[in-house]
Amino acid sequence: MATRSYDRCITSVGPDVRSPMEVTEKIEEEDEEEMGWSRDTVPRVLQIVSTRLPQRDLISLLPVSPWLYRTLSSYHSLWKVLDLHEMNNAGERLIAALSLPRYQHIKQINLEFAQDIEDKHLIQLKGKCMEALQDLESLNLNGCQKISDKGFEAVTSACLKLKVLSIYWNVRVSDLGIKHMVDHCKYIVDLNLSGCKNITDKSLHLIADNYQELEFLNLTRCVKVTDGGLQQVLLKCCLLRSLNLYALSSFTDEAYKKIAVLAHLRFLDLCGAQNLSDQGLSCIAKCKNLVSLNLTWCVQITDVGVIAIAEGCCSLEFLSLFGIVGVTDRCLEVLSRFCSNTLATLDVNGCIGIKRRSRDELLQLFPHLRCFKVHS
Repeated sequence: MATRSYDRCITSVGPDVRSPMEVTEKIEEEDEEEMGWSRDTVPRVLQIVSTRLPQRDLISLLPVSPWLYRTLSSYHSLWKVLDLHEMNNAGERLIAALSLPRYQHIKQINLEFAQDIEDKHLIQLKGKCMEALQDLESLNLNGCQKISDKGFEAVTSACLKLKVLSIYWNVRVSDLGIKHMVDHCKYIVDLNLSGCKNITDKSLHLIADNYQELEFLNLTRCVKVTDGGLQQVLLKCCLLRSLNLYALSSFTDEAYKKIAVLAHLRFLDLCGAQNLSDQGLSCIAKCKNLVSLNLTWCVQITDVGVIAIAEGCCSLEFLSLFGIVGVTDRCLEVLSRFCSNTLATLDVNGCIGIKRRSRDELLQLFPHLRCFKVHS
C-alpha cells in the first residue's frame, strides 16, 4: 500500500519537488482517507444496496469474508424475513436458521410450497426456537400438505403475535387445528383457509367469535361450510375488507344478503355462486366501498342485479360477468353512467346477451378499461 502511494506521489510531482518527509505525510493522508472510506462509506453503501437484494442473495454473500458476514449480520432489518418458499429440506433449514442470532427478531416466515416440512419440524421449532418466534407476525404455510392439526397446534402456540396466517391447500388441518389457532393467536387480521376442505361451520363459528377485527378472509373451496357458518362470520366480523368465496356453490341468498352489513368491504369474489339471485346481489350493492367484484358463472344474475351494483358501487375498478347469459347491453349502459370513470377491468366474455362487446364498443362506454379478459 505504502509503495504504491509513494509511486503515485513521485509520478505526480516529480522526484525533486517534495522531500521524503512530505511524501510520507502524503502517503499517511491517503491511507487515512482510504481507511475512513472503508470504515464509513462502504458500510453505508452496503446497507443501502443490501435492502434491495433478495434474501437468498444476501445469504450467499455471508461466506465471502468475515468482515462482510459481521457487517451484514449487524443489519437487523435485513433478517426480519425468512424466505424458504419452494426450497428443499425446508424443515431442517427453518430450525437451523431460527437458531442463529440474526433471526431473533423475525417478523415474517414464508414456507409457501416448501418441501420436506412436517409436523415434527414445527414441534421441534417450538421446543428449540420459541424465543425467536415471539415477534412473528406473518406465517405462510401455503401448500405444506404434510402439516396436520398436531403441527399446526405447535406453531400457533409458539407464535402468539401472529396477524397474518395462510394455509392454502391443506387438507389435513381440521376444526381442531382452528380451535388451537383461536386459543393462542389473538391478533389475526388476515386469514387464508383456501382449499382447506376439512374446515366446517364449527371453524367459522370459532373465527366469528374470536376474530372480530378480521379484515381479510379467504374461504375458497372450503366445501364443508354452509350458510349458517358464513352468516356468523358476516354478522360478527364487520371490519372485513376482503372476502373470497370462490368456488363455493352451496351458499344461498340467506347468507349472501348478510354481506350487506360489511361497510368496509372492497374485494368480493363470488365466482361460481350458482344460487346467488338478483335479490341477493341487490343487497350486496349496499357495500358502497366495493372496488373489485367477481361474478363469474353466477348464472342466475340478470340485468336487474348488475344495475343495482352499478347504482350502489360507484367506485368499481374490477368487474367480471364472465359466463352470465342473463345480462344484456342494458346493464352495461347503466354501468357506464355510474362507473365509467373508475372501471379498468371488465370481463363480459361468454355473456351472449351482450351484443356490443368488442374492445372498441366497450371502450366507448368505459374509456379507462385496460383489461378485457380475466378468465381464459
